Amino acid sequence: METIYCLVPAAYWQNYAGKTEYIPRDYDEEGFIHATKGDDLLVKVANRVYRDFTGELLVLVIDESRVAAEIKYERAKDGLLYPHIYGALNQDAIIQIRRMDKASDGWRLGDGV
Repeated sequence: METIYCLVPAAYWQNYAGKTEYIPRDYDEEGFIHATKGDDLLVKVANRVYRDFTGELLVLVIDESRVAAEIKYERAKDGLLYPHIYGALNQDAIIQIRRMDKASDGWRLGDGV
């Protein structure tokens, strides 16, 4: 099983409890759902994008083979390939939800919710 990750503030994720699909708040602007692959890249992105975020941050652990929408691996400005989900994320592709823990030196992948 290949897994990818999607970061989401916990307060925003609460809007999708009981729904069949997830759409992030920046979807209309971006046209896709940002995701990452691998623990190291997940932490790097969390520390870059959510550096000053003080709320609870979650990570959706996604089984890539279950995602109904198209996934394209695209090179970003940092030169790395990232999985982008072009459509709503079907909730049955989410196999786990974990917390991101913030320490003095930045974010770390935490336990399951």
